[in-house]
Amino acid sequence: MSAKIFGAISLSAGVLMAFTVASGQHEGHMQMAKSDSGISRAVAVLSPTDGNNVSGIVTFNKVDGGVKVVAHIEGLTPGKHGFHIHEYGDCGSPDATSAGGHFNPGGNRHGAPEDNNRHAGDIGNITADSSGAAHLEWIDPDMTMDGPNSIIGRGVIVHVNEDDLKTQPTGNAGARVACGVIGVAK
Repeated sequence: MSAKIFGAISLSAGVLMAFTVASGQHEGHMQMAKSDSGISRAVAVLSPTDGNNVSGIVTFNKVDGGVKVVAHIEGLTPGKHGFHIHEYGDCGSPDATSAGGHFNPGGNRHGAPEDNNRHAGDIGNITADSSGAAHLEWIDPDMTMDGPNSIIGRGVIVHVNEDDLKTQPTGNAGARVACGVIGVAK
């Protein structure tokens, strides 16, 4: 992962949040994004929580059938790690607990990403190779970028352990090793 890329998109949470509500500028005034704003791309830059070295970039693109999630993450221990959208776009606490629980606007049970009854933020696991690098591509049929179930402004969390896809409400995935805020991308 290039340091130049991180430098170009690594912004404070406050600035990122400003981007998430702005659909554009007109004569120096910010306009609020609407549910029909046409947002089609978003990005989250993952930064490590205290004592960890995990970082990465997650992109979200509207496609036929939902939202395509593409994640590139480094610094993980080899194996599976829980990977979720969390309720708040707040990575301010040292352990990222400020991001709240899994994004769950429907009040569903925790489950696998393929389950019909699951949290909207349940993406399952991302698997790191022997060098600690992980890549994931997933089209999520339930994610949206506008309306009441929008992922914009939410948090992306990578956990230390594998999500067992059944333990309520977290999948027993353990501590948070990285956090990022989902902001609107150009």
